[in-house]
Amino acid sequence: MAKGIQSVKGMNDILPQDTPLWLYLEDTVRRVFEAYGYQQIRLPVLEQTALFQRSIGEATDIVEKEMYTFEDRGGDSLTLRPEGTAGTVRAGMQHGLFHNQIQRLWYMGPMFRRERPQKGRYRQFFQVGVECFGMPGPDIDAELILMTRRLWKALGLEGLTLQLNTLGTAETRVRYREDLIRYFSAHKDALDEDSKRRLHKNPLRILDSKNPAMSALISEAPTFDAYLDDDSTRHFQGLCEILDQAGVAYEVNPRLVRGLDYYSKTVFEWITDQLGAQGTVCGGGRFDGLIEHFGGRPTPAIGFAMGLDRLVELLKDSGKDVLSAPDAYLIAMGDKATKKALVLAEQLRDQLPFLRLVTNCGDGSYKAQFRRADKSGARYAIILGEEELEKVSVSIKDLRDGQQERVAQDEIAAWLKQRLEY
Repeated sequence: MAKGIQSVKGMNDILPQDTPLWLYLEDTVRRVFEAYGYQQIRLPVLEQTALFQRSIGEATDIVEKEMYTFEDRGGDSLTLRPEGTAGTVRAGMQHGLFHNQIQRLWYMGPMFRRERPQKGRYRQFFQVGVECFGMPGPDIDAELILMTRRLWKALGLEGLTLQLNTLGTAETRVRYREDLIRYFSAHKDALDEDSKRRLHKNPLRILDSKNPAMSALISEAPTFDAYLDDDSTRHFQGLCEILDQAGVAYEVNPRLVRGLDYYSKTVFEWITDQLGAQGTVCGGGRFDGLIEHFGGRPTPAIGFAMGLDRLVELLKDSGKDVLSAPDAYLIAMGDKATKKALVLAEQLRDQLPFLRLVTNCGDGSYKAQFRRADKSGARYAIILGEEELEKVSVSIKDLRDGQQERVAQDEIAAWLKQRLEY
């Protein structure tokens, strides 16, 4: 379409040549999470705007600048979900999932933020997240990190590094926040415009600034460890001890704060240097006060989210080859053979449920059908013509080495099973 309607900027089509890699990634995620006993929850794409304003924080970039928010015909302010934690908490409270219960939940789907599109960061992006409720100790923090490490292994991804920090409790952050404001206020001329805007609303976010001109100023800012309460210190030490015993390498980064207001105690990120500026592949932490913030009972909670778009880019860069071509292509010559071919194909699918079989449709000469078979990437061409109909057989040609042989129709499934290792 040279002119006319195009896709919305930052909202991309995923074309057929790319979908096998996405399906492989999604299936691997599901298998790993289910192996740890996590259950999937499916959330609405639209939520009340107030949900995100109250959970993420009105002074965050997401709420102030990035959310897709509109008023519907009933006058309600609705927002396309920019992240999944708030919706999971809302669903859990609405359906009574948290009272005296432990929950291990995961979700997958599109999220929406109006950011500047770049590699690995789009306005519609796909996210997988995990949220756990009812477990206060560092053991569940460690389990999430161990589970993400296992996912990297299952995907064959290398070069990811783990960064950890602790943000203490909301009470201990009050003193730290006040001292940060004093420190940055004394150097206000050195702050960029975003940092000046955050100074009194969310000063911890200044620590996460990527502006190199401010790196020296940030490095001299007060660090949070001097403000930690005893419980947060013990919790973080307990997490580190488990990770040490499990052989998980990590770096404690005192400047790691994450971008959302609801985090407390443990925060972590898996990062890579293979995606340019978009180095965070997976990030999360505890949000023990969020359910209480919404009027529920105090409930310990922790979670993480990872961008599927970025993981797909990493898989592509790693040279991951995901098999998507059919196993066989069924060529039929003549009206009788065409009709029989469709019935024969169904019989083969009944016998071999995992067989990837394409049946030629739309006529075509013998030569044209072979071109289609080659283009499909199939290993074998199954040929059904008048002679094969008479002898209740087919000819099967190996499209790699050119070898061809006659096979009785009631033996096709066994022939394919032996060679395709079904």
